[in-house]
Amino acid sequence: MQKIPMLINGNWVYADEERFLDVMNPSTGEVLAQISNANEAQVNEAIRAARVAFDSEEWRKVKAFERGQLLIELAQYIREHAEEWSLLECRDVGKPLSQARADIEAAARYFEFYGGAADKVMGDTIPIEDGILNAVVLEPVGITVHIVPWNYPIQITARSVAAAIATGNAVIVKSAEDTPLTTHAITKWFADKVPAGIFQHVTGLGSDVGPLLTSHPDINHITFTGSVSTGIAVMQAAAKNIVPVTLELGGKSPNIVFADAPMEQALDGVLRAIIQNAGQTCSAGARLLIEESAKEVFLTQLVERFKVLKVGPGEADLDMGPLLNKRQFMNISGRLQQAREDGYVVVGGETLTIEGYGKGYYVQPTILDGMEDTHVLAQEEIFGPVLTVFSFDTVEKAIALANSTQYGLVAGVWSKDLDTAHYVASRVQAGQVFINNYGAAGGIQMPFGGYKKSGIGREKGFVALRNYTQMKNIAIRYALPN
Repeated sequence: MQKIPMLINGNWVYADEERFLDVMNPSTGEVLAQISNANEAQVNEAIRAARVAFDSEEWRKVKAFERGQLLIELAQYIREHAEEWSLLECRDVGKPLSQARADIEAAARYFEFYGGAADKVMGDTIPIEDGILNAVVLEPVGITVHIVPWNYPIQITARSVAAAIATGNAVIVKSAEDTPLTTHAITKWFADKVPAGIFQHVTGLGSDVGPLLTSHPDINHITFTGSVSTGIAVMQAAAKNIVPVTLELGGKSPNIVFADAPMEQALDGVLRAIIQNAGQTCSAGARLLIEESAKEVFLTQLVERFKVLKVGPGEADLDMGPLLNKRQFMNISGRLQQAREDGYVVVGGETLTIEGYGKGYYVQPTILDGMEDTHVLAQEEIFGPVLTVFSFDTVEKAIALANSTQYGLVAGVWSKDLDTAHYVASRVQAGQVFINNYGAAGGIQMPFGGYKKSGIGREKGFVALRNYTQMKNIAIRYALPN
């Protein structure tokens, strides 16, 4: 069995033998590899090494444009190995191969984008008075911790790590214990390219390793993507050391479809927004809000599309793959059973056994209708291919429904009336709002983050560079001529 090492202080290391964890293929239930569950001493060594590396003259002498060139080189390397890495991501996460390919390209684009931005992180001057030159400079924060979720491991590793390296920080990545393989592939590349301690990969159970990282007093910034409950724990740990955090904590995102919407586009957008990665996406379009006069026709057509969706192993590259693991499968199965018992299932609602893949974690894409918008299935993030349906008769009711959960990550508005669409977009409480589309091809350049309990701060785009810099004001008095 392949054992995946951690990279700590430039060395490939493992935890004790009894601390190895299995990495499963969700499509088959088979073990792909094993990783270490890092111990406290290893976490402390990673942080110590990061501090030494960050403070070293060797790293300080690397110019901004050279860091940028490094990241652009990595983007090219990823593209050269795209098919190999796509298959790795497909097997590790279970997503269809075409979706894994899109993730690999997105990762390359992140490194390329922030590589180009590395020497464009600029400060400012502020006029004060004659005899004072006042400069505002941006400096790296220091040691940045990146706690990566299991649903988009290479994308989410790339989007925060690229910005942190571009701005000159020392990086520690803690990958999800379920999906560490493509992060390990990135780690192998960095191991030969940067000084020891500048890029490190620590693996293990989130409940074991996460608190050791987030509570350490020598960490300078934490980026976390995951659940609200864990995000709160991260914030509490960071607060004890006054450490800033960037949090992306999920959503219950609505697609708001008006009667005058471009219906074919809307049908396609609503469907893709909930089945992508088997609904295991923070920004999944988990709620359909449909104008009453259009509901019957729209929902009928959507149900027909759901009925013909093909579900199977990631490598078969069908419409949808499996859920990630047994824990996810049991959770979603329980939700579906509740929905069946309450009479809300319009289509789907069952678990699946795929011939030849009996140990995989498969469920049917599902539409639920008829529940109150206060129902637990309408309010909580299910994190599976389950779409809840509600109707509205006025624009204000649509907005109220859209804003009726604790989340505010993404929203879609579908209407040919751009006056109405812009009005709704301005009133919806979400960090991203799409009009007559949903997702915008990954949006590498677009700020991404949420309102309310969907998180704090923004990732992607130029704005994310500020997460990994701190501002210093330098005022210089100089002599004026007599």
